[in-house]
Amino acid sequence: MTDPAPLSLCAREPRVPADRLVAEMVPPPRFDSVRFSTYIPDPGQPSQTEAVRVLEGFAAGLGQGAGDSGKRRLFGFGRAPRKAVPAGPRGVYLDGGYGVGKTHLLASLWHATPAEPDRKAFGTFVELTNLVGALGFQQTVQTLSGHRLLCIDEFELDDPGDTVLVSTLLGKLVDAGVALAATSNTLPGKLGEGRFAAADFMREIQGLSAHFRALRIDGEDYRHRGLPEAPPPYSDEAVTKAAHATEGASLDAFSPLLDHLARVHPSRYGALTDGIRAVCLTGVRPVPDQSTALRLVVLADRLYDREVPVLASGLPFDQLFSDEMLNGGYRKKYFRAISRLTALARDAAKLTNAR
Repeated sequence: MTDPAPLSLCAREPRVPADRLVAEMVPPPRFDSVRFSTYIPDPGQPSQTEAVRVLEGFAAGLGQGAGDSGKRRLFGFGRAPRKAVPAGPRGVYLDGGYGVGKTHLLASLWHATPAEPDRKAFGTFVELTNLVGALGFQQTVQTLSGHRLLCIDEFELDDPGDTVLVSTLLGKLVDAGVALAATSNTLPGKLGEGRFAAADFMREIQGLSAHFRALRIDGEDYRHRGLPEAPPPYSDEAVTKAAHATEGASLDAFSPLLDHLARVHPSRYGALTDGIRAVCLTGVRPVPDQSTALRLVVLADRLYDREVPVLASGLPFDQLFSDEMLNGGYRKKYFRAISRLTALARDAAKLTNAR
């Protein structure tokens, strides 16, 4: 009996309706079951314990005196009653480096907030800008204004246009009584050096800064805490064999996949991976340019969110990006992608025992 042919990401051209973009603004599958109680603070980092305490109180406060304005008006038909905006900060900003558990805490806040799932939203900065692109600015304001909480993971400060767009959107939502929570990363060269990211964040959002309380979360990348190094790349033969032996696996050559990503809008990368249980790649090599690299970062985020292991041949993932890229303006994105792909490569080790 022959093994079934693996799937191919290159053969997929997903079409994603705008209402799916809204409905999917929830914590990704990797964070479905996380709670404050499942976050394990590092005993040597008291800021982690303090962050849990503050966020638990923040979530509890969002339930005090909050009436339900009825079902959310998905595309703005009718107006939700204007909510009274409580005094004091209406937002929290989690300031810390890679892998200290910021997304775990942000998702825990979403889960702990006393509101129906369609009254709170969770998404990355990129997903939020994609939503504005799909619905338009005013429609996005109307869609999210009935929410009690908006969580933004990986707030990006490297695109001035998008930063101004999102800051203006958040201002409208704060006026409507929506509470905010956000994360971003300190730059790799600044880890542990005070509130570098928080200072950048507060400066870029300008008039919104008074609405945020910054919570510093110190610590080392948990993905490197006591874990083995990422496995070296496998052979083409081992990757192909594992793809054929794994139900729901995809198999693609790396270069054609990069070309395909250029033809699919990044807002559809989540749909591109629907039903994929493992991604198998042959011939991994350095990405040729920054546009390609940024698309690969988005794909890495979607795979990490969905806990899809990645088995690969070619070069190891820490050689994907050139020194120029790693020292440039988008370096925090590239370091995040390396960290996440390395974690997924560890997960993929169980797919094959052969090299």
